[in-house]
Amino acid sequence: MAPRPRVSPLAQRLRRLPNPRFTGLGAGLFATATMLGVGFLDRLLLDGAPLVYGVLFLPVSAVTALWVRTADLVTAPISVPIAFAVGAYPIADGTGGFGGQAMALVTTLAVHAGWLYGGTLIAGLIASVRKVRQMARRQNAREAAVRAGAIRAGATAYRAAGPRTSPSPRPGPGARSRAPGPTVPRAVRRG
Repeated sequence: MAPRPRVSPLAQRLRRLPNPRFTGLGAGLFATATMLGVGFLDRLLLDGAPLVYGVLFLPVSAVTALWVRTADLVTAPISVPIAFAVGAYPIADGTGGFGGQAMALVTTLAVHAGWLYGGTLIAGLIASVRKVRQMARRQNAREAAVRAGAIRAGATAYRAAGPRTSPSPRPGPGARSRAPGPTVPRAVRRG
């Protein structure tokens, strides 16, 4: 048995962290609820500082892309900008009813588009790396299965061939080979 590779203490600590796997919808709801909470806290504590909101959006984007299940990786870069827009509502300083609030939200999104693009890029990169790693694992598993199947097929063919006996001497070039079988008396053969 091969010795196990030594794992660093940092890797051991990271393995102990929770590793939830959200569906695509769950990841979108997680990101949206988190950013809405960040937006309300930012508005309450810091009077809607967009820098704090933008900086906190980046780790939320990364965590969303890390925690979405592998089958739904494509949803992470899609749900993160939606979460940014929903969470930006509390920090948008709109007045004058629905129209004023909507214009303030659009202005906030336009002015802070750098944070939006940065978080979306982070989520997209993490999702892409995870997808490439998944594809490599699948390819390695397929190759291992093919190798194992070839080894099994070879072993089966070897067993089917039966025990090997020492080869009988080969007849010379002019001799006829005679197939084993029951012997028939000459008189019957000629007749």
